[in-house]
Amino acid sequence: MPWSALAYGDYRMLWLSGVAQMLTMQMRTLVSAVWLYEATGSGLQLGLLGGVQLLVQLPAILYGGALADQIDRKKLMAYTQLASVVLIGVMTVLAATDSLRPWHIYLVTAILSVSSTLGNPSRSALTANVVPRSHLMHAVALNTATFQIGAVAAPLAFSAAVYLLNNNYAYIFGITTLIALPSVVMPLLIRTSGIPQDRQQEGSVIKRIIDGFRYVKGHPILPGLYAMDIGVTIVSHYRQILPLFADRLFKGGAVTVGYMNAANSAGGILGTFSVLFLTNFRRKGMMVVIATLIYASLLIALGFTTALWLGLIILAGLGASDAVGMATRQTTVQLTTSDNMRGRAVSFSSVSAMTANNLGTLEVGLMSDLIGADNTLILGGGIGIAVVLIVWLTVRGIREYRYPDD
Repeated sequence: MPWSALAYGDYRMLWLSGVAQMLTMQMRTLVSAVWLYEATGSGLQLGLLGGVQLLVQLPAILYGGALADQIDRKKLMAYTQLASVVLIGVMTVLAATDSLRPWHIYLVTAILSVSSTLGNPSRSALTANVVPRSHLMHAVALNTATFQIGAVAAPLAFSAAVYLLNNNYAYIFGITTLIALPSVVMPLLIRTSGIPQDRQQEGSVIKRIIDGFRYVKGHPILPGLYAMDIGVTIVSHYRQILPLFADRLFKGGAVTVGYMNAANSAGGILGTFSVLFLTNFRRKGMMVVIATLIYASLLIALGFTTALWLGLIILAGLGASDAVGMATRQTTVQLTTSDNMRGRAVSFSSVSAMTANNLGTLEVGLMSDLIGADNTLILGGGIGIAVVLIVWLTVRGIREYRYPDD
């Protein structure tokens, strides 16, 4: 059954903790950004929030992966989320007393970006321990779907809170603090041990990160999966520059951008839920290949499209195929790595995705100015197809991998 992972009590605790964490992050990000912009009126100061997060998150991901393979994962999740409760609570008091200042926002953003990033590899690594291997695809897909739905629901809830509370941001900070509480308690209610099996007892964090890199490098499947993701993403990451495509492909403005974002997000949600019904397709390596080939082909189709209605359908398809590939890739990473290396394998996956996304945004924006937005999509899709075929031909493990049936 698609929802079968929820039959396991430990997974329910982990899932509820993840829901609370995701809502906390979304609400904290929104209220911080809105308060900062209203307080300063500066787009530059608002943009610095993203710079602060990027600066601290990349090293924190690798460090968090090493920690997830060394200490109790349940306690690591609880402690990192406790930081959210405390610091957002402090901002509640500062906002209520008119003492909140922009530097408070930057400092809390930096600390919580680190703490949440440190806890994420533990959450992913523990998922494989709280459900049977045959149900892991359901668990990962449900996690992804929940995050995508929350990414739509949280901004709506924030808007409603702003309206109902008459722009009283102290109350919204306070509500966010309360939402964060379950993310601290729920991990501690999980009965499954959070201590990694055969964990490495000696060596510095740097050494453990290097050991993790060597493990991933020698893995029969992971280098191919990461190379495919990076190779395609770096020539096609369009999400952050949809305003450019709205203008140059469809001659539209902000409303068109909204439609395009909505279509892409809706496709992502549908794609993630479709994974729940594809468990019987055991060739998960080939599922990633097929989904990525469809994604690259749809990029080419989008490059040839000038009708908005058709472009929205294609964007929904891009979101769906990307979601299928992402959920299947994450499941494969967790299933094919040993418990004492799983946190680091997940962290390297996150680093490669984050790096590829940022470089892809730069590449697509630059090439759109040089050769046009349509030609950039067509070229990116063609390169993406070539990358997928090369990986398929050269990485035997991806072609032969089968999802466990028990």
